[in-house]
Amino acid sequence: MSHPGEFASDDRPWTALDRSWMVAVVFYGFGDVATTWIGIHTGGIVETGPLVAPLLEQYGPAVLLALKAGFLGGMFVLWRYVPRPHRLGVPLGLGVVGVAVTVWNTALLAVVALS
Repeated sequence: MSHPGEFASDDRPWTALDRSWMVAVVFYGFGDVATTWIGIHTGGIVETGPLVAPLLEQYGPAVLLALKAGFLGGMFVLWRYVPRPHRLGVPLGLGVVGVAVTVWNTALLAVVALS
């Protein structure tokens, strides 16, 4: 039972859906942005994405936050409209891509740091 000031979700265990969204936000949202930001600021690493690279050049690194927030918001709206059980694929897909990109960026940072 929840008390004033507590979230109702404290009463139930985390579901696969909760965990999927957490992984998506942590890795796709924060991990990719953080490792890209660090790479751009340390030198030796450039953004090569065909959409993001020109926007970074024109608007600077802050555009990363706006793009990620907008895309994650769009994916959340998509998730709301996709029927169950298929909608679990939205956060799962974001999470898989987020982990892969964060690991890749981290490996690039390590290579640059060790050179």
